[in-house]
Amino acid sequence: MSPSPLLPLTSDELLSTTRAVRKRLDFDRPVEDDVVRECVSLAMQSPSGSNNMTMQFVVVRDEAKRKAIGEIYRQCYGIYSSMDGVYIRSIDKGEADANAQQQRSADSADFLGEHMGDAPVLVIPCTVGGRLDGAPAMMSASMGANVMPAMWSFMLAARARGLGTCWTTVHLMMEQAAADVLGIPFDQVQQICLSPLAYTKGTDFKAAARPPADSIIHWDQW
Repeated sequence: MSPSPLLPLTSDELLSTTRAVRKRLDFDRPVEDDVVRECVSLAMQSPSGSNNMTMQFVVVRDEAKRKAIGEIYRQCYGIYSSMDGVYIRSIDKGEADANAQQQRSADSADFLGEHMGDAPVLVIPCTVGGRLDGAPAMMSASMGANVMPAMWSFMLAARARGLGTCWTTVHLMMEQAAADVLGIPFDQVQQICLSPLAYTKGTDFKAAARPPADSIIHWDQW
């Protein structure tokens, strides 16, 4: 099988336009298994602590299982949306234009809250070797860092191939339920996030409005 065609993006364009995609996911277009394999193969090239690759990818294509995970996500999203100061819509950016953008992002997040299970593929990156719950900071950071860069590489690879993703974590409120649906051994495998995977409606994504670098850099001390 020949490699999937890539969008004509420079490295900087790829890094600055890999957005959280929700409303522009094409739920009706299937995603080929070989495209998923390509993205996972690239993800495996990411750094891993102690050269110990603990990342695993659960790729959900079965419709009934997607719908079940989508329902878990919908229930968790309902809890999340009641969390003042945490829920995306309740966050005050302190400025009119920024708040307007925040509300547009909230509309998009709410849409995915109802439609996660409609994506043709769901991806759950995991780390094996035991639970991180209550682990020392060094251990939890190390084990999490084995899969987080891998998932970001997966998302970049997907974007380069015209697919959209969205890093979400609210389903982890009911992680055991998701594990039960997918046969994930809960005691030994930690789920890190959940992302839809679908081709996007159009491929023209822009860089997001972000503060200047110097506003978040602390030179030599806090």
